[in-house]
Amino acid sequence: MQFNLVIKSHVNFLCKNKFYPVIVRRLLFKFVITMFNIPNLFTASNLLCGIIAIISLLSGRWDWACYLIYIAAILDFLDGFIARKLNQMSELGKQLDSLADMVTFGVAPGILVFALLVVQTGPAIELNSLVTFHEKVGDSMSTYLSAFADGSWAEISLLPFVALIIPFFSLFRLAKFNIDTRQSTSFIGVPTPANTIFFTAFPLVWMNAYANDNLDNALLQFMINPITLVVLAVVMGYMLVAELPLFALKFRHFKWKGNEIRFLFLIGCLLLLGLFHFWGIAFIILLYIVLSIIDNQISAK
Repeated sequence: MQFNLVIKSHVNFLCKNKFYPVIVRRLLFKFVITMFNIPNLFTASNLLCGIIAIISLLSGRWDWACYLIYIAAILDFLDGFIARKLNQMSELGKQLDSLADMVTFGVAPGILVFALLVVQTGPAIELNSLVTFHEKVGDSMSTYLSAFADGSWAEISLLPFVALIIPFFSLFRLAKFNIDTRQSTSFIGVPTPANTIFFTAFPLVWMNAYANDNLDNALLQFMINPITLVVLAVVMGYMLVAELPLFALKFRHFKWKGNEIRFLFLIGCLLLLGLFHFWGIAFIILLYIVLSIIDNQISAK
């Protein structure tokens, strides 16, 4: 609110300046206030987090990428929340939100799974106290991208490109959301932020296993297996556009009655994070889908 007042004060000063024609002053005021308001700046920050996350993924800093995606998810929630509170909801804000989400929760998760597959289809990552996990991943990404740029495709696996199915389906998911009036209070298909958060668990678990000398963990080896990653990319990609109703985490009030499914979900989140740590992030998204299916079955009766 304070920031908005500062913008308005500066714009009012310009608008009162006698050197500006009246029509120019009015257009300037409308342009700044309607385009660069607080909710839209939050949306733009979401976009920037997504771009930096993609750069981080390609450079081997998977941890930075995941943390930036989490920040972006918070910003994505806050832009709509603040827009409603400040009565600044607009068609422009709606379109900006989808464009930013396409980068952060469409392209970024695709690159994340792409990077996972690049590393998994290349030389195996082995423990080495003298080399950090980020350096190993960075070397793998550099070698792969150099071979791709040189046209030496016979030397690399093209399997990582299957990961691009995620931004492919995300594009249709976000466009559909903008015109689907059924999704004002709930979702049809897995939201792109939820899908992205699901995949952030994989690099975090992998890095943690490397740091704790636990790369032989059976669950980890199964989950980062190229076949598992490809299957998950295809299934989760389809879930983005599937006609599956999912509850929204929006509380009109905080009473138990009417919010049972939401409170159960929040309790489940705490339990999963406490029991499974980083894997709990992925399990939370699976819990979200399962609870939604159960809720749909109960509501249908």
